[in-house]
Amino acid sequence: MSTAPLPQAEPLSGRGLRAAKKRATILTAARELFVREGVDHVSMDAVAAGAQVSKATLYSHFGSKRQLFLAILVDVSEALRASADDALRRHIDEADIQTLPRLEEALTDLAGDLATMMMGSQGYGGVLTLVNQRRWQTEAPADDVSTEPVVHALAARFDRFVEAGLLDIDDTRIAAFHFGALTLLLANDDQPDPRNVAEDRLRTVVASGVHTFIRAFGVPAR
Repeated sequence: MSTAPLPQAEPLSGRGLRAAKKRATILTAARELFVREGVDHVSMDAVAAGAQVSKATLYSHFGSKRQLFLAILVDVSEALRASADDALRRHIDEADIQTLPRLEEALTDLAGDLATMMMGSQGYGGVLTLVNQRRWQTEAPADDVSTEPVVHALAARFDRFVEAGLLDIDDTRIAAFHFGALTLLLANDDQPDPRNVAEDRLRTVVASGVHTFIRAFGVPAR
């Protein structure tokens, strides 16, 4: 997954806000169509019909289907970052974590919530399926979802637990990638179809990955 920084949105009001709402409607309709039918099988006419806008309006926002697809990647990247920030706040920042078992519990809840969100057919999971399809078709595609903000945020939390003596990690950024591979990517491999996700199974897989992470990097109590 790409680690390119995301563009920062500017405040909107009036006409700009209405345009943003129209743009969001188009992105939602296009994403649902692309996930259900595949990018190559969806025409701009179909997107316009699904969003209930004219073709002129569609092309005024997105000049081509490729631009539309890239905009969906940015939209999902931003949603992923927002969801991760919220989950980190609830499960890590606002939690009383002073022992390794409590840390494992918090990380399991965090990864479980992220995995549930990411595997959803209308969110990250569906778009990730599309990205993988394009990888199969093209040798070196540049299209991807940005995960660098999430990696950075997770690494910052790991830094805190290293300082607290609960984790022993030399490079917390690399450890954040390890954590994602053991939980989110493993969950995706276990249930590759975002339209048919078994949440109980997903959380079982995630819990196992977190336990492995804790065994690798946790500092046992003395």
